[in-house]
Amino acid sequence: MSSRELVVLGTSSAVPTKHRNHNGYLLRWDGQGYLFDPGEGTQRQMVHAGLGAHDVHWICVTHFHGDHCLGVPGIVQRVARDRVRHPVRAVFPASGEPYWRNLRHAAAFHDTSVITEHPVSGEVHELPPLTARRLSHPVEAYGYRVQEPDGRRMLPAKLAEAGIRGPDVSEIQRAGVLRGVKLEDVSEPRPGQSAAFVMDTRLCDAVFDLADAADLLVIESTFLSPEQPLAKEYGHLTAFEAGLVAAEAGVRRLVLTHFSERYGFADEPLFLEEVRRSYAGEVLLARDFMTVPVPRRR
Repeated sequence: MSSRELVVLGTSSAVPTKHRNHNGYLLRWDGQGYLFDPGEGTQRQMVHAGLGAHDVHWICVTHFHGDHCLGVPGIVQRVARDRVRHPVRAVFPASGEPYWRNLRHAAAFHDTSVITEHPVSGEVHELPPLTARRLSHPVEAYGYRVQEPDGRRMLPAKLAEAGIRGPDVSEIQRAGVLRGVKLEDVSEPRPGQSAAFVMDTRLCDAVFDLADAADLLVIESTFLSPEQPLAKEYGHLTAFEAGLVAAEAGVRRLVLTHFSERYGFADEPLFLEEVRRSYAGEVLLARDFMTVPVPRRR
């Protein structure tokens, strides 16, 4: 099993359907679980997906519309009930802190001390390896990006030419130079892997910044282009716009989600057709319980 993969728990927007639950996405990343936008029913969706409270290390809320946060009480209380011992960071827009408080303490239960709160504010907020950027929505909303630090890829031919082998490889990686040979002489830059999560927003600079060269982009495509005026009014993207972002940002794997309840599975080819007008790369239309690996580093 990949150590970096997305588990889709819900793919609808404001109203759930018979086949699509409210939002919910768990990104597995090197032993950490990033739970994005737990909508109503997320706790049960996790059970169906074979996930539990111990898989959650981060709770990341983009904004406080109900389809993105009404699952918070169940997740918090499950973390407490299952006696999760590891730290759980809760990240959310600072302006929505009153809503967070109400959700966090929505019912009587034996509380837990492992959840720490990290309200985000400003245009950019850093919580390494997580970055939050302000989006364009009627209420304050943030998109998120998980980023591995850049590194270097060792070049076997260059190492052999320089006579560096065995333990010497680790030494030059550590010290940066060995017997007059510099690390950059026997290696090349290797971009770190990245996964971006963009929910309710109009097109804005932050969307492109979050998506920039992302290995995996999970992005809302609430509407098709005929509803573009409605999308702009309510602060959403069309499938064409999602594809445009992926194309301009150089995204490697695109996942569309957050579909309006007006569309059914039969409409999926229309979403793909719109994306293909702007993006030629790999695209997936998310369905509940789909698992999507983060593409391997080049």
